[in-house]
Amino acid sequence: MGRWARRERRVADVTPAAPACVTLHLWTVAPQRVPAALTRMALDRVHLARTPGATFAKMLGTGDGRTFTVRDADPLRWAAVVAWDSPDAADAFETSRTVRAWGRLASERLAVRLRPLTSRGRWSGREPFGPADTTAALAHEGPVASITRARLHLRRAASFWSAVPPVSTELGGGTGLRLALGLGEAPLGYQGTFSLWDDTAALRRFAHRGPAHRDVMARTPTEGWYAEELFARFAVLSVQGSVGGRNPLLDAVAG
Repeated sequence: MGRWARRERRVADVTPAAPACVTLHLWTVAPQRVPAALTRMALDRVHLARTPGATFAKMLGTGDGRTFTVRDADPLRWAAVVAWDSPDAADAFETSRTVRAWGRLASERLAVRLRPLTSRGRWSGREPFGPADTTAALAHEGPVASITRARLHLRRAASFWSAVPPVSTELGGGTGLRLALGLGEAPLGYQGTFSLWDDTAALRRFAHRGPAHRDVMARTPTEGWYAEELFARFAVLSVQGSVGGRNPLLDAVAG
């Protein structure tokens, strides 16, 4: 019994816990402020690593996600995804050096607060959004968001890129989609998406009924595109600010 107890304790120690909440910030800057935004990206990678309560943090470039190549990159929009060990830590971040600096720099800001529902896969070798919570996922009603992230095997990149445009077309026409953008840690080989939906049913319709997306899902195990991949789904707790002059959550409620 002693050996089993010790083994169970070791397993518990390495099993990741879901964060209390996750935030996504999206900042839009004017063209003349792009150099300053690039400087902030470098500085804030360091600042976020030292932010109390942040269990995982990434500063990210954005794009339209049509091809996941350099052509998609949007130098006017920049993002931060952060997982927090408490809502209080996420609240405190709103007055942090990082948010204050981007507030002076940006012409528009969107701040989305999320609660993890399901997550599978890894990001930079970690499981930042914890294990799946099947009960919470089944019980949730209302707006949801998804974050996907993949690191490509470069030798398989051309094959992957050729499969992306039909999926992007399906996503753009998805019923119940409120916002979609590409996310990336580097211009090539590291890409992801953030999307905001009316509800879980809308997200599932896109994921499982669109022929192009179903084809990519079926090909993934045999094509060997990814060295690492992650898919996570979240309950949307709040959306503050705007992107492109609108608040996606308010549009969803008013819709």
